[in-house]
Amino acid sequence: MGGLELEYPVWLILPIIYLICLKFCPKRSEAIFFSGFKFLKSVSKRGSIIQKIAWFLVVTLFAITLATPLKKSDVEVKNDKGYEIALIMDASGSMREYNKFGITKQIVKEFLKQRKHDKIGLTIFADFAYVAVPLTYDKKSIARLLDRIDVGVAGVSRTALYEALFLSANLFKNSKAKNKIAILLTDGVDNTNSIPLDVAIKTVKKYGIKVYTIGVGGVGDYDPQVLKYIAKQSGGKFFQAQSVDALRKIYATIDKLEKSKIKGKKYVKKKYYIEYPLSLALLLLLGLILYRFKGVRYGV
Repeated sequence: MGGLELEYPVWLILPIIYLICLKFCPKRSEAIFFSGFKFLKSVSKRGSIIQKIAWFLVVTLFAITLATPLKKSDVEVKNDKGYEIALIMDASGSMREYNKFGITKQIVKEFLKQRKHDKIGLTIFADFAYVAVPLTYDKKSIARLLDRIDVGVAGVSRTALYEALFLSANLFKNSKAKNKIAILLTDGVDNTNSIPLDVAIKTVKKYGIKVYTIGVGGVGDYDPQVLKYIAKQSGGKFFQAQSVDALRKIYATIDKLEKSKIKGKKYVKKKYYIEYPLSLALLLLLGLILYRFKGVRYGV
């Protein structure tokens, strides 16, 4: 897809029919194959080679117009029955160690490619939490944003984990999806006290969100009991990742556990370009008509 195509290429036989008629049809025959070409044969008989070429171009351009040139865009998928997933990522200073944040971003982008029919949102947290991307089908925009986000974008010294969970839960406030998922990844513990844990969990339950929690790094870096509690209260699951392979497998596991089984409806956008050959054909035809009547007037 992407190049010009002809919707009805059968019409391209018209120039061939024209050439056959020009050569073999009786010279005095009034049987004309093309609408508007009543004086075609007389012009062809008296005209020069240039006129004959012009007539052939007119016929060819009309044939291309009837063949209907168009360009098809990429297939678009109507996504209306998939999951809704909030990605919650820790971007505090400790995530810079061992390039944990950079590795997480790459794995998350791989995860995005697998969720073709889902709406995805992104929340980043450190000293404070903020929704970087509301729930959307546009995974490419999320991937581009992840390329630009780095540790320090929300501060480096603190971890607003509960605030991030609370804000992400509110993304689903008006959601009608049957399957609502949040994936919370951190290597620390909440130390901002901006939102109490019970308030965050209450909001999660209110909107029916299943939370998968992931602790990265050493067990002493984060509180596994808190992450287990969040997962259990929401019907999710807690994971620990101490290596790149382990983290990749965790996202692959979540992808399988919450796999969307629907098939999207495919559409193809079409843009037609019949105005270009049609305009050229009409201009050439007008020029031939004016030339003919000029010749009649002056006895050419």
